[in-house]
Amino acid sequence: MELTADLHVHTKYSDGHCTVEAQAARAKELGLKCFALTEHGYSHLVLGLKRKERTRYLREIADAEKKYGVKILFGIEENILGREGTLALNERDLGELDLCLAGFHVMSAHETWRDWRNGWRGYLSYNMGLHLGGQLVKDQTKAYINTVKKNPVDVLTHINFQCFANALEVAKCCADYGTYVEISGKKTHFTDEELDDIVHKTTARFLVNSDAHSPDRLGDIALAVKQIERVGVPAERIDNIDGKFPVLRLEEYKKRL
Repeated sequence: MELTADLHVHTKYSDGHCTVEAQAARAKELGLKCFALTEHGYSHLVLGLKRKERTRYLREIADAEKKYGVKILFGIEENILGREGTLALNERDLGELDLCLAGFHVMSAHETWRDWRNGWRGYLSYNMGLHLGGQLVKDQTKAYINTVKKNPVDVLTHINFQCFANALEVAKCCADYGTYVEISGKKTHFTDEELDDIVHKTTARFLVNSDAHSPDRLGDIALAVKQIERVGVPAERIDNIDGKFPVLRLEEYKKRL
């Protein structure tokens, strides 16, 4: 399994530990033709990319592309703000982006007190080794599904990592709307049983990404590959490996702006 493009990468503009140039240099070393920088979104209260930084950030991307000959997509890992599926992106934001990822992150500007509570309950329970069910799962499942329905999201990132949702129902919605389900090289977020259900009970398609926060992890999908092999995820359902590149919802959306 050879990675065509790593489409989930961070730098110091969010919670990464390196510069844009350092990631580009590493991509060239690895022989990658393309990768996407996907900083945490504008609604993250602590670690998100700031709109006022965009001009400098895009200039650094253009300079790194020219210097290293690697295509760098301007993406974002936007924060799901609550059950209604709201993302803090306006039309100008979407028009500037090449790629839109979305996922749950604590310390984002959630819409309601209930959404704040759900986020922290999931985060704390996950890190204590607990699995909460009931209304929390219903709320978080609704949030994922509404996000996919209401926004041109290309990829849902690390579904069920530090939050609890019905992964099968979320994947069914992704399949219906053309949003990719991510299999992360940074952390195992699906159980094998959940991933097996998604493979066999939906037509959802996948991307495998590193979620690299430093150059040494760029392109590192070893953890994901182990689970893919255990579960038997068909390579033909993964659209950023072996020369393939995904069909992006945002690209089609931008044609209508």
